[in-house]
Amino acid sequence: MLQSGAETYRVEDTMTRMGNAMGLESSHSYVTPTGIIFQSSGSQSAKLIRIVERTTDLQKVAEVNDVSRKLGTKEITPHQAHLRLIDIDRAGHEYSLLLQVITAAVASGCFTYMFRGGAPDILPAILCGGAGFSTFLALHRLIKVKFFAEFSASFIIGLLAVIFVALGIGQELDKIIIGSVMPLVPGLLITNAVRDLMAGHLVSGLSRGAEAFLTAFAIGAGIAVVVTIF
Repeated sequence: MLQSGAETYRVEDTMTRMGNAMGLESSHSYVTPTGIIFQSSGSQSAKLIRIVERTTDLQKVAEVNDVSRKLGTKEITPHQAHLRLIDIDRAGHEYSLLLQVITAAVASGCFTYMFRGGAPDILPAILCGGAGFSTFLALHRLIKVKFFAEFSASFIIGLLAVIFVALGIGQELDKIIIGSVMPLVPGLLITNAVRDLMAGHLVSGLSRGAEAFLTAFAIGAGIAVVVTIF
């Protein structure tokens, strides 16, 4: 759940509920965005699980919640729940990379129109958004440095937007850029940061907020470099 974008308080609550369903009423857990500490009882040692890679896959979060509910109502046994969790963990993304790029491109065009861009700006936004998001996915797979991938993707978006406007394909440069970078904006991170802070998880909330700030800074820096050069 934590790797798929769930809030830390939701992860802790799910672990506690599943532990209670299996008779571990004295279990304790402490979750941060980069690690999980869990102790099943006072007589056993705590276990630490390191979270290295984080992405967004709310389908997995929903499936784990479903397993937790069924385990709590005794619809499934702990062994069945364990097998189901293994299947969920091994499952890949429900949507292919191509579909993700196409969706990001279409969303970029829609955002451009929503931000009052003209009809001539929609096609350039679709092309810029698709190119930028595909660049982000490719670099993130190769380098594993999320902020560099976001900076490079926003730079590509800004560069293509400038070229399209110079060629007369688009009219309003700012509307094209704003619409195209929206698929890169860390909306889920910001939402989870606020929800964790409201739930009293200050460490997780501040760390997620810092990550969202750095992501937004990387996106803005990439666009700023293009605007400064051209």
